Amino acid sequence: MVEFRVFINFKTYPQGTGREAIELAKILCQAQDKFASVKIIPVVQAVDVFRIRQAVDMPVWVQHVDWQPQGQYTGSVNLEAVLEAGAEGTLLNHSEHPIPPGTIKQIVSRIKSKKDKGQNFEVMVCCKTLGQMKRLIKVKPDFLGYEISELIGGELSIVRYSPKAIKRAVEICGEIPLIVGAGIQTKEDLYLAKKWGCGGVLISSAVVLAENPEEKLRELLQLVALPKEG
Repeated sequence: MVEFRVFINFKTYPQGTGREAIELAKILCQAQDKFASVKIIPVVQAVDVFRIRQAVDMPVWVQHVDWQPQGQYTGSVNLEAVLEAGAEGTLLNHSEHPIPPGTIKQIVSRIKSKKDKGQNFEVMVCCKTLGQMKRLIKVKPDFLGYEISELIGGELSIVRYSPKAIKRAVEICGEIPLIVGAGIQTKEDLYLAKKWGCGGVLISSAVVLAENPEEKLRELLQLVALPKEG
């Protein structure tokens, strides 16, 4: 059974930084232990990856990596460094951190070279439009993300705003799982995403900024996850 993935993007919110990031990751890990048929993945700042991986037994992704290899590249988010820290994947081209198509191709190529050597690291390339998705699918990432930037952090979710676009995106992606984000905040949003063939969702403020993140996450998972037996 293919797991429905729930990516929680900590962004750079205070509630998702440093000690707060560790505590939030622990909440996600506890939720993962209680539910089957879903895979919860925290997506965190590069500086927090190592400490979070020491605190939780679950995959942790980083929000971005750069193309630069190890060496004289001061300030770069280095792929080798985040691998060493324990990250198992990354977002690329999020609407809040867009990068040129050529750079995306370069980074994905570097990631694939690591995978060819047996290292476990996945990549989600984010897209703002279906046209962009048609172009970026050519780099063959592990996941394609679809977020309409105007909806990010808002009250209207992408699955309610444009069901037709979601279904078309699923067709475009083919064998590559589609992850949808922007405005995802209710259990019905997750249910519809799964119903229409998405491989998962990308959530941020609904959980990270929630007064009770654990309670909010349990609520969101009600229609897409099964309680673990025992």
